[in-house]
Amino acid sequence: DMDIYTQEIFGPALCVLEAETLEEAIAIINANPNGNGTSIFTSSGWNARLFENEIDVGQVGINVPIPVPVAFFSFTGSRASKLGDLGPNGKQTVSFWTQTKSVTARWFEPDHEDGTNVHTTISMK
Repeated sequence: DMDIYTQEIFGPALCVLEAETLEEAIAIINANPNGNGTSIFTSSGWNARLFENEIDVGQVGINVPIPVPVAFFSFTGSRASKLGDLGPNGKQTVSFWTQTKSVTARWFEPDHEDGTNVHTTISMK
């Protein structure tokens, strides 16, 4: 219910929300009308991948406080947050100068609740 969370503001501001589960955190983020960026802190590769793939935002941070750490990264968002898509560091410009790559990742997490020990993902970046 915080204005700082539901309105798109720019400047030195921090909005911290707490969720009981990862699924609740994803639902909170995806319910926001804007989608600039967000970060998660976790020691679980499984949770990091689920978070990365399920949230609808322009920048994702995993175990970093700011999802876009340097000025030349694309500044873009999703849903109502589209500022920067067409600028010199926007999505179209970045797409012009980059190529996609496939990423195969495997990590071991013996304590995961589903009982599996090895997790593998293949994704396009």
